[in-house]
Amino acid sequence: MYLSLFGWPGTIIIFLDVLFYATLTGFAQVGWKMLLVLLALAVLSEAADWWAGSKNVHKIPATAKSVRGAILGACAGMILLTPSLWGLGIWGGFFLGGLAGLLIAEWIRQFQLKIPFQASGGAFLAMIGQKALKGFLSLVMILISLSGIYS
Repeated sequence: MYLSLFGWPGTIIIFLDVLFYATLTGFAQVGWKMLLVLLALAVLSEAADWWAGSKNVHKIPATAKSVRGAILGACAGMILLTPSLWGLGIWGGFFLGGLAGLLIAEWIRQFQLKIPFQASGGAFLAMIGQKALKGFLSLVMILISLSGIYS
């Protein structure tokens, strides 16, 4: 899920992890239907990412400051949401906090750039929407796979 914040194929890795687990356990807890749903969600997520890339949506460079901001935000999100939402709070807080930390770090970086080099408000909002969609799909994939494994 964390990889999707930086535009890397996090959903594909989630799918491959579940496929590997299913192979190791002989498909006892994870069936083909669940794998097909996860594959469809991964393809949808990556297609949305590709489409956003073709529309020149703003991309955040993976700098030390942006990674540090995302890590701090993810930790803060988990700490804040876990007591009230338990397991969902861990994953949701991890993503939402990481996204918030990344956005704050990028917002600070944008203000340090000269005006012609800053991303427009529309491009910045489109980037937030892209990352939110990809992260939401990652979160759904994790919830589906964990509910199938532990139910």
